[in-house]
Formats: sequence, C-alpha cells, structure tokens
Amino acid sequence: MRAANDEAIATYSFGALLPAIYQQDNFTMRFMSAFDAVLAPVLSVLGNQEYYTDPSFAPLDFLSWLASWVGIEELDETWPEESKRDLVKNATELFSIRGTAEGLKKHLYIYLGVEPVIEESGGCRYSETPNAELPGTDASIITIRIPSNTPRSIHKKKLDNIITVSKPAHMAHKVIFES
Repeated sequence: MRAANDEAIATYSFGALLPAIYQQDNFTMRFMSAFDAVLAPVLSVLGNQEYYTDPSFAPLDFLSWLASWVGIEELDETWPEESKRDLVKNATELFSIRGTAEGLKKHLYIYLGVEPVIEESGGCRYSETPNAELPGTDASIITIRIPSNTPRSIHKKKLDNIITVSKPAHMAHKVIFES
C-alpha cells in the first residue's frame, strides 16, 4: 500500500501565486506554506505521472492497478516482481496471440524465466490407404516440457491456471518437468 511520505519536499509554492500585496504579509505566507506541505505528495505524483503508468517503473501497488486496466487478474504474491512487470508490459501482445502455441510459450516464459518446449498432438488422423488402421491418435493434447533450470519457483496451481488461460480452449494439456 501507499504510505505517507513525511520527507516530501514542497517544490511548488502556492503563496507565490498570490498577488504581491499578500506575499508581503508574513502570516499569509506561513498559512499558504501549510498547503505547500500537504499538497507536495500530490504534486509529486502528478509531476511523475509517466512513471506511474509505465510498468517498468510503477510502484507495485500501482502495477496491480495497471494490470486491471488490461484485464490481467492473475498477479499475486507468487509472481516475482520482474515477471509481474513483464506480464503487464506485454499484455496486449499476449492477448493478440492467446490460444496459440506461441502465445502459450511467451506467457510461460514470462512466468518461468525459461522457455518451455510446447508439443501439439495435431488432433487428427488420416491414412492414405483406404480401410487401413489409422496411425497416431486423434486426441487433442498439448504437452509442455519445462526444463529443470527454471530460475524461479513454480507454483503448480498458478502454472496450471496460466496454461488453461493461454492454450486453445478445446485442448487438454499435460506438464512434464524435465530433469
């Protein structure tokens, strides 16, 4: 959560905006300086607005708020800060390729820090020989192979949620952790 900042320095003087006759009055200038101190944090945020709306620099509580702007509801304490920032930064691109192997791979890369191997079954069978036994399987399944050198801790429930959201809706999936 955001907290009060007692060290905020008033860089803007409301007293300086008053007509000269009031600026000469000591009481009026001391009275106006109270507004300078109270409004310094507000003016600081407004003066640095571009940093609050940039996922690379935004404070963590603002980052969650930015994530809600682009429809991301999966940010929580299990995500490393770097991954949260990357996910919000790349959200529009991820939504444009959602449901594809490329989209799934990019989403998992942001969460895991390593690129997984995605294998699709193809989901169809055919034979060039009439009345012959069909080769393979017609089951639609995605196999995700995650290397053991993953630099981040993996929460299996979160991983499953990411895969479910990013893969084609009609396909089942299985995850294999390689050693």
